Amino acid sequence: MIRYKSKNEIELIRKSGQILVKIFEEIRDKIRPGVSTWELDHIAESIIRSAGAVPSFLNYGTPPFPGSICASINEEVVHGIPRKDRILQDGDIISVDVGAILNGYHSDAARTYPVGNISKEVQKLVNVTEECFWKGFEKVQIGNRLGDVSYAIEEHATAHGYGVVRELTGHGIGKQMHEDPDVPNYGKPGRGLRIEEGLVIAIEPMINMGTRNIIMLEDEWTIVTVDGKPSSHYENTIVATAQGPIVLTVP
Repeated sequence: MIRYKSKNEIELIRKSGQILVKIFEEIRDKIRPGVSTWELDHIAESIIRSAGAVPSFLNYGTPPFPGSICASINEEVVHGIPRKDRILQDGDIISVDVGAILNGYHSDAARTYPVGNISKEVQKLVNVTEECFWKGFEKVQIGNRLGDVSYAIEEHATAHGYGVVRELTGHGIGKQMHEDPDVPNYGKPGRGLRIEEGLVIAIEPMINMGTRNIIMLEDEWTIVTVDGKPSSHYENTIVATAQGPIVLTVP
């Protein structure tokens, strides 16, 4: 069931989302060779709790997720588990996915960062993935359909020869981290749910340099590309309004 949000609920989600903004601002300067993903997780959890919020990801699911962020390096698409022995190396990319619950409402966002010096080829992947988000965002207009959003993402990624992950999608968000509807990163224009005012969703392109195919590791969380090529992830929580879409997880 779709739960359209009131202006008050949207403001509560925005306040939650601003905690994620602080996290990204803080860790952006901490990401460098020699840093562990556990250190980044510790920073994020400290910011969340100091704001009076709770990490959305910590102990989520089965088995319970052990971190406050997902820290996914290189071929890890999503759901990488933060570890003290997972050390960033020059030339890596890392996606940091994080959520917070404040006053009963969730926010969710992700960014992919370079570690030291990365190749032009990988930097292009990171750039195009973010562009895919904004292509989808532009289609979140009252009266459009979710298929318009999904198709815009897919079209931009495939134009660059990239694989678009299909098994994992964006989602509605509010009192629950994952609500209806699913928001795939592929689709057909003119299909799917018609967008109405108050729809709050997380759009999150997950784009692979090679094949779109993925597998899960034995930890039952980490998702990696089958071919071992890098993957990039970019996400924001947004709301559809009569004046156009608004991002709730940027400054």
